[in-house]
Amino acid sequence: MRGARDARSGVALVNLGCRVNRVELDLMASALERAGVPLVDEAEAAAVVVNTCAVTAEAEAKTRKAVRRAALLPQAPLVVATGCVASLFADELAGLGPNVVVERDKSRVAGVVLAELDVPEDGSSCEGAASALAPTPTGRTRPGIKIQDGCDNRCTYCIVWRARGRARSLAPEAVLDEVRAACARGAREVVLTGINLGSYRAEGEGLALPGLLCRILDETDVERVRLSSIEPPDVTEELCRQIAASDGRVAPFLHVCLQSGCDETLRRMARVYRTDLFRRVVETARRHVPGVSLGTDLIVGFPGETDEEFERSLDFCREMRFSRMHVFRYSRRPGTPAATMPGQVDPHVSAERSRRARELAEGMRLEEARRLVGSEDLVVVQYPGRGVSGGLFDVTVDPGLPVDSLVRVRLAAVGADATLVGETLSIPEPPARIGYHRG
Repeated sequence: MRGARDARSGVALVNLGCRVNRVELDLMASALERAGVPLVDEAEAAAVVVNTCAVTAEAEAKTRKAVRRAALLPQAPLVVATGCVASLFADELAGLGPNVVVERDKSRVAGVVLAELDVPEDGSSCEGAASALAPTPTGRTRPGIKIQDGCDNRCTYCIVWRARGRARSLAPEAVLDEVRAACARGAREVVLTGINLGSYRAEGEGLALPGLLCRILDETDVERVRLSSIEPPDVTEELCRQIAASDGRVAPFLHVCLQSGCDETLRRMARVYRTDLFRRVVETARRHVPGVSLGTDLIVGFPGETDEEFERSLDFCREMRFSRMHVFRYSRRPGTPAATMPGQVDPHVSAERSRRARELAEGMRLEEARRLVGSEDLVVVQYPGRGVSGGLFDVTVDPGLPVDSLVRVRLAAVGADATLVGETLSIPEPPARIGYHRG
């Protein structure tokens, strides 16, 4: 132990990166909460946990900055660095300060912190720190359930597969337990997450993502399930039929990772599909779920991307009519094949392409929001007067509605920022479980 620290000072949690990282941080927060340790701001903390991200060189630089800042706080807290950068560059992070500890295994982070604070994991020596019942200890209204980790793909721009390891899946019973626990804490919607979500396979059971959805809908009372990002080949007929048959219990939203709308660029990225497959996936989703909203990710300025390839990529995005498009400028990531490819794109060119792609993304989102005016949807209230629809649009609602409630609204109008105006129709009771075919 590095010296006595007061457990009542609490722990600060700093998250960098993806939704999976946020879910993992919630698991750490839950373990600390059970032990009676409060979550506080960094300035008050006896320990700071930094969950790191290595998806781009910029993300890695932010990681180092966050660890260094925490290590230099006046109270000299214990700083526990975990996550992807910790897995790849442990010695470098540990060298950022004498009070920095690196823990590659995220499941051990809470134990490391509790040992430092001299708090038993059953919480018997610390009183009164448990938060009020809420969907997550960190206050988020739509908790994530991590059902899968790791990735067997080897995209040329990505280093996450090295940090996360091979694809592996959580056992179905463990998934069901987590969904039930989230419901018991008041969650109306849960989000299934993973590094490569669609690769979910229950070992020895032959159960893939559609079958897991069946079990969740059959065996829990969760009111709505949402899928996080998924690879195009995993958006199958079976999955789309499950979404359509759920009567709204599976959110009508698919975030299907594109990265580029140009086949030549996809080939250099070593992506496992081309635009013709992506187009068929979108057609399948819209055929089975007519009101489905589609999100995606787009990388601009990838090595070798010409002006003509970029224009083709934008044209393909227009054709797909995405309601949500995250645009990333390619960032050279040492240790990846793309970092040494010829044809590295000038940063000024990448910046202009990013501007144009974001402009397109905003226009498509507004157009898709306008299509929804006059329709009905279920909205989870996240903040007073504001919630999120099944299609992942922001919706203004009656500010008197309770946070975490699920309300049926009519989408009456749309603002210039694509925020929809919702008129409350009803606040549904939790639905009865529906029987689903397991084929």
